Amino acid sequence: MNTTRSQPVVFRNSAIRPGPVGLLSEGIRESWARRRLIRYLVQADLKKTGSDTLLGNVWWILDPLLQMVVYVVLITVIFARTQPDYPLFVFAAILPWKWFNSSVNDAISSVVGQERLIKQLQFPKIVLPLAATFAAVIHFVFGMIPLAALLVLFFSDRISPYVVLLLPIAAVQLTFTIAVALVVSALNVFVRDVGNISRHLLRLWFYLSPGLYALERLDESAIAREAPILIQIIKLNPFAILFEAYRAVIYGSADRGPFPPDWLSLTGLLAVSLVLVLLAIAFFKRLEPQFAKVL
Repeated sequence: MNTTRSQPVVFRNSAIRPGPVGLLSEGIRESWARRRLIRYLVQADLKKTGSDTLLGNVWWILDPLLQMVVYVVLITVIFARTQPDYPLFVFAAILPWKWFNSSVNDAISSVVGQERLIKQLQFPKIVLPLAATFAAVIHFVFGMIPLAALLVLFFSDRISPYVVLLLPIAAVQLTFTIAVALVVSALNVFVRDVGNISRHLLRLWFYLSPGLYALERLDESAIAREAPILIQIIKLNPFAILFEAYRAVIYGSADRGPFPPDWLSLTGLLAVSLVLVLLAIAFFKRLEPQFAKVL
């Protein structure tokens, strides 16, 4: 009798440690095999989110609108910066950023938050950050409601067929988000400060991304003259690419309506994100056998 086959997966992994390719293959296979479990966890997360507050999932409609109002007052009133149709301009960045921010924060606590379940049951832990990430996709869909309202009620001149291109842009962002979610969820098991650090890093990341300002303004700034390399680094920021893509199909530019995104930049980001996802799966599976011991 082959005792290795009869033992739980966690013990086999500790005895025979597969290489990166084996870990990657195992992670993909387990994720696909447990897709129904992921769907159940997503539904459970949505129900919990909806019942935790008085307004429930309606906050996913109100919150980006309230953030938009804050930034509009800050930029156009306090700093007196002018940008045509600025509420729509900034909302095109707030919505995808809120999606990414909530995905990362939910993923950070996705594993440690299921401590009892992990100690009692044997199942692939990779489904936990994946479920948290996919649940945030539904929240992003809720955010399409205020976006549609803004376009129809206040900015009808910017409505165009290019809005359907939000789907491939969102797919690129989802791919990148999955990679980040897997890494931070695994790291947080061993370093519980990840959640505290991430809040500050994410805030800094947003301000370094062209969310509140147009990317072309950086080329006209003093930074471009004094530190041109810094401008190039900012332009390589994944959310510089994503914000510009969202803004292209929703807002367009100051002097014209929406237009297609930069497909070359999006394709490059997608290729990099796919590589990062593969590395993140292998990284997660390498650390996974230690989760139960640490928790």
